[in-house]
Amino acid sequence: MCADVIAGIRQDRLMKVAAREAERFAAAHPKSKAALEKAGQTWLNGVPMHWMTDWPMPFLPVIETAAGARITDIDGHGIDDFCLGDTGSMFGHSPGPVARAIRRQARQGLTYMLPSETAAAAGRLLSRRFGNYRWQIATTATDANRFSIRVARAVTGRPKILVFNGCYHGTVDDVMVELDNGVTRTRAGLLGQIRDVTDGAVCCEFNDLAGVEAALAQGDVAAILTEPVMTNSCMVLPAAGFHDGLRTLSRRYGALLMIDETHTISSGLGGYSRVHSLSPDMFIVGKCVAGGMPTAVWGMTPDVADRYVAANADRASGHSGMGTTLSANPMQFACLKATLAEVMTPEAYAHMEKGAERLSAGLRKAIDRHKAPWHVVRVGARVEFICAPGPLKNGAEAALAHQPGVEAAMHVSLLNRGSLIAPFHNMMLISPATKKRQIDHLIHSFDAILTELFS
Repeated sequence: MCADVIAGIRQDRLMKVAAREAERFAAAHPKSKAALEKAGQTWLNGVPMHWMTDWPMPFLPVIETAAGARITDIDGHGIDDFCLGDTGSMFGHSPGPVARAIRRQARQGLTYMLPSETAAAAGRLLSRRFGNYRWQIATTATDANRFSIRVARAVTGRPKILVFNGCYHGTVDDVMVELDNGVTRTRAGLLGQIRDVTDGAVCCEFNDLAGVEAALAQGDVAAILTEPVMTNSCMVLPAAGFHDGLRTLSRRYGALLMIDETHTISSGLGGYSRVHSLSPDMFIVGKCVAGGMPTAVWGMTPDVADRYVAANADRASGHSGMGTTLSANPMQFACLKATLAEVMTPEAYAHMEKGAERLSAGLRKAIDRHKAPWHVVRVGARVEFICAPGPLKNGAEAALAHQPGVEAAMHVSLLNRGSLIAPFHNMMLISPATKKRQIDHLIHSFDAILTELFS
């Protein structure tokens, strides 16, 4: 492809559109700009979490309210929200049952380091929804993955966790590795790392069962940790037989199989594992599981739970390396119970999947109409357009398909037309509150932008 063409778009045209849309955004958000400049006196770079600066806008819109699938910023712009907190608000902002549960629990106490009857009810609902596991709770999916890894190492007596190139399991240092010419190395961008992470991790390509078997054959892998579908990269679907192969190989070589459904809970009721009859030894899910309240859960099969109890009984007294004081607070259980019982329903998923199919079909038609060398991927309620041909087979291909300049221009152009998508890899979610008109408006805007970029 010519050097002056990116993802099928002439570079001069892309730069012109990107500059115009950035100027349009800045002109329309003077209050947000002023608020961020003031916040910069106390918050680093004006934001409370550094990754907020990764959004591609010239500066961030400052949000005033959010309800259902709609947010409003302090400049008065109403925005159709397809990002939904990068899955944290997948069931819509402040679902009614969750908001009511918060009000009730606020009158009964926020945290007290002791269980409640609501916790027991939430546990029963978790097993009903996701399967027969022995559950533990955390505040974030990062913590849930971290604790699961610790248990896997404890019950197997092995040091390494096998992950896939390009994966993301939160900010767990132990699995921040990548492949470099077929060799596992610590991720180049990992800030402040002082040890060699490859002591405790090995990396393979997604969909490469031969590579997985070669790694497991070394005899030092405690567990395979994977998403059912690679996300937080340009989305990669599992090849036919891949998950069956992982299950077979993990049993053959004595490693646990850990499935992280934090993003793929969008796949359907019970997550990808339930929809596709997967049988992990450990199951992790976070983000939206409590309707947006910071909560994650991790579960073990009864057999793994028995092995964990035995390992825990045999260890010396003292800190286990697993905890956090505010995890398992009663507010989490109130929101978890409300979400599982009243929000995460078959009816909700039916609406979400129908809308996601409408969105993906519309995006595909626009891409085909403009003969763009792009493709669309959908898994349940999650849809992504990828600015490269597909399908993608692994993390290496996903990294090459990522086109930051094109994606940034698309993102800001869509936001200027009233639709917000996730800042990472063009992800869009359909919630139970998302309306057909919002989906159709996004499709129309997408087509209009492509008309200009590919004319």
